[in-house]
Amino acid sequence: MASYRDDDRYYDDRRSDDRRRSSSGRSASSREAARRRAAEAKRRKKKKQRKIILLVVEVCVLLLLVGVFWFFHSTTKTQKVKINEEDIVINESVQENEGMKGYRNIALFGVDSRDGSLGKGNRTDTIIICSINEDTGDIRLCSVYRDTYLNLGNDSYNKCNAAYAKGGPEQAINMLNMNLDLNITDYVTVGFEGLIKTIDDLGGVYVDVTEEEIPHLNNYQISMVGKTTDNEHFYADEGKDYIAVTSPGRQKLNGLQATAYCRIRYVGNDFMRTWRQRTVLQEIMKVAKESSASDLAKTLSDVTPYVATSLDVDEMTAMLGDIAKYNVVADDGFPFESNRATGTVGSKGSCVIPNNLEQNVVLLQQFLFDNDAYTPSSQVSSYSSKISQDTGY
Repeated sequence: MASYRDDDRYYDDRRSDDRRRSSSGRSASSREAARRRAAEAKRRKKKKQRKIILLVVEVCVLLLLVGVFWFFHSTTKTQKVKINEEDIVINESVQENEGMKGYRNIALFGVDSRDGSLGKGNRTDTIIICSINEDTGDIRLCSVYRDTYLNLGNDSYNKCNAAYAKGGPEQAINMLNMNLDLNITDYVTVGFEGLIKTIDDLGGVYVDVTEEEIPHLNNYQISMVGKTTDNEHFYADEGKDYIAVTSPGRQKLNGLQATAYCRIRYVGNDFMRTWRQRTVLQEIMKVAKESSASDLAKTLSDVTPYVATSLDVDEMTAMLGDIAKYNVVADDGFPFESNRATGTVGSKGSCVIPNNLEQNVVLLQQFLFDNDAYTPSSQVSSYSSKISQDTGY
């Protein structure tokens, strides 16, 4: 019969074996944990190295963009006109409008200029408010129809495209700020030649052309490059002076073709024309975002003589460096479809009439800034009453 001492030795041996197995298990577990920590540290190191490499590349690209942009900007003749802030009118309540904080608003003007003139004396066929959310890069575009009956910024009332002709970009900006409760201080103006060169340098843009638009598109091409007889008839050589669009569908248009497309107003009236303008602008942005730094620099070099702007080189360089950040998320026209009419206003002729300017401004604040609780300024209220009185709407 075994003694208690033998039992003790047996249990002592069992406990010793258990301790060895436990110690062995802990050692294996510790080694596995150590391997995992080492692998994770290695992954973090590689990730950090990739981030550093990416940062270096981004800095180099940005420096390249800044360098080439500065070079081309310094050797070209941009018609730069800095706007004096004291000349810009911003309605009083707009200064405290919290809903507009974090947004930058720029006026885009397109003029029917064939002699390189981009200032006072030219009517603006294109008026677009470009509102940029500076946090997200989201862009909203809103055309202001050129025949809209508004205060011209000097307390006279007419078609809004007359503001630029009478007082240049300053008065056109004031017209927008006063009637629409905006805070615009910067602008970019481009003529036909600038738009043509921009699109050609970027390699063209894709547009869906309808059968009905084709003859008008080609006629506008001829009118821009052809010669006139009796101030009425235009002629140009197809294949030499211009390339005719011959079939409908989505296709790549060159600069002249796309600019002619923007001018079509006999298919869908002026409302559709502004839609075409915004469509081409968005297509230009798509191509620009996919272009190299050198291609963008060449485009800027070619286009700047045909552009007038209040933006300085630092601002343009910053926007160019962030071009991948920007996305057009919405576009529309002012006055809004639900709140506009057309009619003859005395000697002013056929106009687009905001049925109620105040309500249109509320809709504009919703569209541009997602502000659902906006109250128009007292100035807008007074302009709205005057427009109603003049038009009967």
